[in-house]
Amino acid sequence: SKREDFFKCFQISCQGATSITTFADFLRIRIAPGLRLAIYDKTALVIAERMKSEIPDFSGSRANLEVCMLKYLAQEEKFEKFMHYIHSPADFLESYIQTRVKAYCLDQNSRLVRFLNETLTQYYGTIQKAVFASTTVVKDRRDSNKIISLWLDEFCKELGGVLRLPRSDLVGIEHLEITDIEFLNNAMMEALSPLRDFLRKEFAHADLSSFDKQPDKILAEQFPGCKEQCPFCRAVCTNTIPNHDGDHQLVFHRPEFLGRYIWYKEHNLIIDICSSLVASDCSFRIGNGSWIRFRQYRDAGHPYSTWKILPDLSMQKYWKWFVSHFRTQLEEFYNGKFQGRGEIPASWHTITKQEALDELK
Repeated sequence: SKREDFFKCFQISCQGATSITTFADFLRIRIAPGLRLAIYDKTALVIAERMKSEIPDFSGSRANLEVCMLKYLAQEEKFEKFMHYIHSPADFLESYIQTRVKAYCLDQNSRLVRFLNETLTQYYGTIQKAVFASTTVVKDRRDSNKIISLWLDEFCKELGGVLRLPRSDLVGIEHLEITDIEFLNNAMMEALSPLRDFLRKEFAHADLSSFDKQPDKILAEQFPGCKEQCPFCRAVCTNTIPNHDGDHQLVFHRPEFLGRYIWYKEHNLIIDICSSLVASDCSFRIGNGSWIRFRQYRDAGHPYSTWKILPDLSMQKYWKWFVSHFRTQLEEFYNGKFQGRGEIPASWHTITKQEALDELK
């Protein structure tokens, strides 16, 4: 607090000979919170950068990340995870990145502790350099009443790019008459050493909750993209720019029952994909009860009118495998049956998981 600062400064000016060490201690107490924060912030960036360069999921495009998530889902083979991915894609992406960051940082030899200590060493060196630089600037000055003020000006300037240390927080000690600059230099080194040891101890037990800005949030920002989902199959628009111009579109659509579509007056799930339905004579019903032909889907108004769905009959093996594999759970979840017009073709049952994965690009 300001009152404690004032008392500390008063104490310093009364102490004469020991004022230099007290000055150094005061400065250390002022540096500590900013240094701690700067180390966590910088380390979060380091983790995000390292993961981008070392982990295939994050070293490519948003489309590449999407493929990695699909592979992960197939390997895990957990129905609930698929439903999370299909119905809350943005939320799934966040939790996926979080899981990967945890695995990367908290492995056996805790990369997290190593990264924090590396940043500490780097920043500690920067503070030492700032002490030397400030001492060099004022070493030969004769106007002793200005020396400390100038020393502090230089010190804050040197550290400006690294940590938050407002010069205004130090006005209480700027009028001290300290003339033994070499001694001040050494006192600063001695005062900083316990700070480094204290932070090392803290970092030994650090976890991801210690960060102000989480590394997974930084990573997620590297993969911006449109979050709109196809009104028919719920797949996410593949445009990498949020709020992009022009229509939403996809490279691959999925079976339409994933958007909760069933055949009219039947309890049968629609396994056709949107891009094949827009090439057919089928119709769908919109909220007000009117029917629209799939090929005129844009006439259904928003959100249909904002999508560009090109006729394409090819469906990924991945979704054929998925439908065959989770048939029973899907029927229960979507409250319908794969029969009649929703009958699963026999050829789908022969697709292996490996074949489905091999086709993903």
